[in-house]
Amino acid sequence: MTIPFPSDAWIKAMMADLNASEAYLAAAANWEGSFDFIIQVGGKTTTLYMDLWHGKCREAYEVPEGAEHKADFRLSGPVAVWQKVMTKKLDPMQAMMTGQLKLTGNMAMVMKNVRAAKELVESCTRIPTEFPA
Repeated sequence: MTIPFPSDAWIKAMMADLNASEAYLAAAANWEGSFDFIIQVGGKTTTLYMDLWHGKCREAYEVPEGAEHKADFRLSGPVAVWQKVMTKKLDPMQAMMTGQLKLTGNMAMVMKNVRAAKELVESCTRIPTEFPA
């Protein structure tokens, strides 16, 4: 069974995967910060939120449209780029360096935790995902 991306069900599946991952627990032991993943699909924008804390995801959900919301970090881009990253056709760091995905937040924290970011992407690849046509 595949899970539609982006959706509340998808981000909750990722939360379960992260919380079961020993590799993520080890890689993100020093990570503190929440993330908004902002995905543009056609003319619509969907925000998926994760509260990441020391190798665990404490909360994950789709942010209701129009809700006031601000996470420590924001990663945004079109669904086609997300799909390339999540299917390992595009390296996430390359996507950010070339402006295909835009990251805002404390860049020093991100650079100190590259391994955690890579494990986060690995988690995405394990979710049976149905991308929009």
